[in-house]
Amino acid sequence: MSTDAKLVRDRIPELIRATGEEPITYRAEPDEYRLRLREKLAEEVDEFLAADDENAIEELADVLEVVYALAADLGTDNAQLERVREDKASQRGAFVERIVWTGLRGSPYGN
Repeated sequence: MSTDAKLVRDRIPELIRATGEEPITYRAEPDEYRLRLREKLAEEVDEFLAADDENAIEELADVLEVVYALAADLGTDNAQLERVREDKASQRGAFVERIVWTGLRGSPYGN
């Protein structure tokens, strides 16, 4: 597996051809695809973390696209993924209240 290669969106080769260039591509086998999706997720998260507020939503959409592809590769669809997210939010909460945990009172492991 080439370390120079990276997973790209499906239309990227077509868009490159439209500029008059010819991309060199291949279709990843399932194991490589899953690995490259994980690499792409890390790449997109890094881009989101580095983005300013003006570009953050676009970068977050890229993260979501990779998450959806990972879910499909793991045998689920967006609706099931959302149900799992909703169930977890129902059981443990979401991140709406902006709560930051700093430790336990009286514990040698925290405040």
